[in-house]
Amino acid sequence: MREWILDRGYRSALGEIRWARLGDPDADPVVLLHGTPFSSFIWRDVAPALAATRSVYVFDLPGYGTSAMSEGQDLSLDALAGAFAELLGHWGLTRPDVVAHDSGGAVALGAHTDRDVPYRRLALVDAVSLPPWGSEYFAVVGEHTDVFGRLPGPLHRAMLREYVGTASSPGLHPRSLDALTAPWLGAAGQAAFYRQLAQRRDDPSYIDRIRDRYAAIGVPVLVCWGADDTWVPAGRGRELAALVPGAGLRVIESAGHLLPEDRPAELAAALLGFLD
Repeated sequence: MREWILDRGYRSALGEIRWARLGDPDADPVVLLHGTPFSSFIWRDVAPALAATRSVYVFDLPGYGTSAMSEGQDLSLDALAGAFAELLGHWGLTRPDVVAHDSGGAVALGAHTDRDVPYRRLALVDAVSLPPWGSEYFAVVGEHTDVFGRLPGPLHRAMLREYVGTASSPGLHPRSLDALTAPWLGAAGQAAFYRQLAQRRDDPSYIDRIRDRYAAIGVPVLVCWGADDTWVPAGRGRELAALVPGAGLRVIESAGHLLPEDRPAELAAALLGFLD
């Protein structure tokens, strides 16, 4: 499995953000955003393909992956959109291409429509963008995070692995599943997992606010979706594409919600065709 290391750090208002850059630093930039409960690890096969012609920026959102996790951390979509805008300023990127997965899609959409962060192009992959969203597990556990947060470590690990595994249609390789769940293990990781899950439940109002502005998006948009996505069904992707003027739609077969994991080659080809 490809090694994945974020070798740089930026201290944002929400804590340290770990990041890395691939490809020619002078090439046109593209920024990849992950969603929840994932990390930039999901881009490990797509990013090198894009880096053949682009300067690719990857990072773990605050509260996720290898970035800072802390008690009382504001992980609302609005706060994460602010951290994303702050990070783009740190990088000096004034009009990058952006590719965003899951709740990273809401972060990217919010930064663009709510904070006027300019993009050149925007690709949304199985994106949290329209209500309702989230799996049954998300709904049940989100209502009782105080209880689930006290689960014995082995039981939490077993439930977490089962939950993350349902995001894939063909199924995750055990080592991929290990890497995706590792940040959420141990006392600190377990607390952080339920902390971010609880805050996600307060975000529907944010989605309601920004979706009214999708019709005003003026940059080229591509919507990519896994045909077998059970977390955010493909019909939601078609609805999103219809709301954004001129948006393209690509539904990829034999892929679930974790499209970058399930079909990285097909996704990379779609993105390269769109970005170039």
